[in-house]
Amino acid sequence: MLLLNIFYHIDEFCKLFEKELVKNTLAGKNKRRRKGKLALSEIITISVFFHHSGYKTFKEYYCNYVLLHLSRDFPNLVSYNRFVELKKRAIVPLALFLRACNAKKCTGTSFVDSTCLKVCHIKRAGSHKTFKGIAKKGKTSIGWFFGMKLHITINHKGEIINFELTRGNVADNNADVVKKLTDNIFGLLFGDKGYIGTEKRLQKKDIKIIHKNRKNMEEPVLTPYEKFLLKKRGVVESVIGILKEKLSLENSRHRSIWNFLSHICSCLTAYFFTSKKPCITGIKENLIAA
Repeated sequence: MLLLNIFYHIDEFCKLFEKELVKNTLAGKNKRRRKGKLALSEIITISVFFHHSGYKTFKEYYCNYVLLHLSRDFPNLVSYNRFVELKKRAIVPLALFLRACNAKKCTGTSFVDSTCLKVCHIKRAGSHKTFKGIAKKGKTSIGWFFGMKLHITINHKGEIINFELTRGNVADNNADVVKKLTDNIFGLLFGDKGYIGTEKRLQKKDIKIIHKNRKNMEEPVLTPYEKFLLKKRGVVESVIGILKEKLSLENSRHRSIWNFLSHICSCLTAYFFTSKKPCITGIKENLIAA
């Protein structure tokens, strides 16, 4: 049923996407528009369902599960190498699908955090070729790493509102990152110490950010309700835990930057179809922006 549910929503979106793509594409002379064996919705569905399959590597999943057990559902399956090439086509529609799914999900109570995405062991950073010039060394509370960073904003229901992918050395309170993460956000926003210094910028957007302070800083004056929600900030870490541990967000076996981006988008899409999300109960939604 999960596979059918994923395919239905993605197929409905792809129909609209391909219709608009044809309408807005400049027609050139001798331009071939031959359809492939696999439809775009089938490519995306197979990529997204991987994160719910329990397999650790996409090759094992495709060769041992898709080709053997899903041949009736997808009669025009291609070889594994060909499918890896086709995954590049899913990046743009997946990103647009995520944007459409996450629109207007702000409830007035939001949480923000980031997580590292290691592309290789930090000792092999100098010889790494796939992400050369793209991935950077960064530091988290756990230690140093070499790779990228995923920044996400969620509501109190555990639903992802916004996300941003940056290099590993970009700080959480970076002005451009915070601006994109708080797009369509209003009300209260809770974060950790990494978001110190963002208060003035967010005040202009009618957002009150509440975060943990350092030991040498004065404690802010908070209402009992705000203190309660600040203690519940771990809900965003629970979401990141599901993305990493259950849906295999972090993978150091990528051999192409395009397939890395496709993997990130398909993982976030898979989370959208996760039935049980971490949430905070007993919160009244403020659906009208201040």
